[in-house]
Amino acid sequence: MHNPSAKLLIIDDDEVVRASLAAYLEDSGFTVLQAANGLQGLEVFELQRPDLVICDLRMPQVDGLELIRRINVLNTEVPVIVVSGAGVMSDAVEALRLGAADYLIKPLEDLAVLEHSVRRALDRTHLRLENQRYREKLETANRELQASLHLLQEDQNAGRQVQMNMLPLTPWKVDGLEFAHQIIPSLYLSGDFVDYFRVDERRIAFYLADVSGHGASSAFVTVLLKFMTTRLLYESRRGGLLPEFKPSDVLGHINRGLINCKLGKHVTMLGGVIDEQSGKLTYSIGGHLPLPVLFSEGQAHYLEGRGLPVGLFNEAVYTDLQMDLPQSFSLTLLSDGILDLLPGDTLKEKEAILPQLISSAGGTLDGLRQVLGLANLGEMPDDIALLVLSRNLA
Repeated sequence: MHNPSAKLLIIDDDEVVRASLAAYLEDSGFTVLQAANGLQGLEVFELQRPDLVICDLRMPQVDGLELIRRINVLNTEVPVIVVSGAGVMSDAVEALRLGAADYLIKPLEDLAVLEHSVRRALDRTHLRLENQRYREKLETANRELQASLHLLQEDQNAGRQVQMNMLPLTPWKVDGLEFAHQIIPSLYLSGDFVDYFRVDERRIAFYLADVSGHGASSAFVTVLLKFMTTRLLYESRRGGLLPEFKPSDVLGHINRGLINCKLGKHVTMLGGVIDEQSGKLTYSIGGHLPLPVLFSEGQAHYLEGRGLPVGLFNEAVYTDLQMDLPQSFSLTLLSDGILDLLPGDTLKEKEAILPQLISSAGGTLDGLRQVLGLANLGEMPDDIALLVLSRNLA
């Protein structure tokens, strides 16, 4: 995890020891600087800004403890490892209290111990800096989303602009996958929302949400959804580790958040994560109809799944389903507003014809626009959202 060519500074007044440590660490792939005493070490430190310092405790002019104090004053994140032949417990305690990453006793019979300490200290520093960056990103996202909420409450025109700006780029192409969406609000603001984003270098997440009701109050909840998923993504990276980020966990997180907010709103949702390495899709259903429709080799069919709406029941439990994605496919997610456009008198009849329409549209968003006549819609009783993700469609 650390930089394999990290720059180390060894400060020791014993030239033989210093040279021995430098030779070993250089053979291990590090760039090594040397200084013969604490004062010279500080000069090299300020000029070269090493990634880690190894210093003796007992040195003329500036000893190891004073060196740590002065490095701390410079307000750097550079770890310091103390290597001392004194072996005095009070010195070790004081060095660690001042922030030393480790305290080793001379003579070092096995220099692999020192190398392990160096790598561990560099890893810890790397994780701490990554956490700081994630925290700063989260704080920035929080400020932007708080501003978005304020704009939605004050002005619907500004609210519409904010909501549109929160939507992802369409179409979005990444590593052979293509995502495309369209949202058609029944009023000026929409209670339907879609998002897709990269979780890490091998996974991509997406969801479609349909907030109960219409207008500004429902649009307000879409901002909250964006906030909660963004916060969950950054918080899941704490400690430098990213857990499974399972769709069922995301739906559970949003369920608890909406219930705690007491907004009187609930959401139906479809969420999924694509693992590009394994080619698998993991998805979860939160009370949403119609179900996703998979189109491949000229055939279209609904995916399986069921679950409770999000934001209604404290005891709601969401499950993950998994499938292997074909080499050539599209997956269409739709809000229930689309059912108003379909022929048929009953929900069962409307649901039966939807896969046929997606097949005739070739599994593409442009095809669906034409088949459903989305360009010529008049006043609609409900918001409509479409999200199509595809790969290798002819």
